[in-house]
Amino acid sequence: MTDVELLQTRTQKWRLDGQSVRTLDDARAFLESVGFCLMYPARPAVLLPTFVGAWVGADDKLPMRQHAFSDPRAKEATELMVRVLRDQAAYEAPFSDENNPFLVSASVFPYFYSLVGERNPKQPPVLGPRSPYSPLACDAFELIRRRGPISKSKLGEMLGGSVSNAGLDRALGELWAKLRITRVDYTVEAGSVWDELSRWAPEVVREGVGISVPEALSALVSKYLDCAVAVDEGDVEKFLSNFVPRTRVKEAIHALLSARELSFVHVGSKSLLQVTPPKQVYVPKPRPVRVS
Repeated sequence: MTDVELLQTRTQKWRLDGQSVRTLDDARAFLESVGFCLMYPARPAVLLPTFVGAWVGADDKLPMRQHAFSDPRAKEATELMVRVLRDQAAYEAPFSDENNPFLVSASVFPYFYSLVGERNPKQPPVLGPRSPYSPLACDAFELIRRRGPISKSKLGEMLGGSVSNAGLDRALGELWAKLRITRVDYTVEAGSVWDELSRWAPEVVREGVGISVPEALSALVSKYLDCAVAVDEGDVEKFLSNFVPRTRVKEAIHALLSARELSFVHVGSKSLLQVTPPKQVYVPKPRPVRVS
């Protein structure tokens, strides 16, 4: 494989070849194909497709998150993204930049839940010296559980006027980091709407709880390579280290290499990881029958 061939394959798979994603069915098919994507390009760059790029159908001068409010393409892509969340064709997962949505397809999301979600989602978050939850996060969760889906603005009102916007954002971030809650809707007037994930998508959570971390990591390594076609091992580790320690990612990669589910491919002067292509079985052509 050459560098040009790799780029062309990614361009086609990431829908940057003019085949833009404009309908809900298009969006479902795109997300199931790539597995996950960012909403906008990131700085520093992350080797992932973007939803806005798939909507535009190209990667030339795509809007960054900071400038999305003034770009009509970003507004229309966001409207389609929200429809995808409402339809449960994809879910958001916490990533390095909370303001740049990270979308995960419905079929892949249980593996992410296995890595970062609570193993006992029915147990409400509790306070304690080792708890990742603040008192405000615990109070917010109880309100979301009782009243959700609920907008952030309404949640702030019910928690009391003394709660700052930044404090509420931190509390919601604590709950979202463990996938206790998920964003299920968004409007300009009300902002983000949150619900308890185990109520919004109970089957997805049950499936995620039943998946072991090694199984989840193996599946996500393979899906990331399928999404990016061929990748340097360090890029795989960098991506998944957002969710688990880098050493665990290395172990998963080496286990998949030993099982020959992954292999190396030469791209230019580089040796990159790929999902091992299926073996092609040689079937000889039937010999022509002579008619006497």
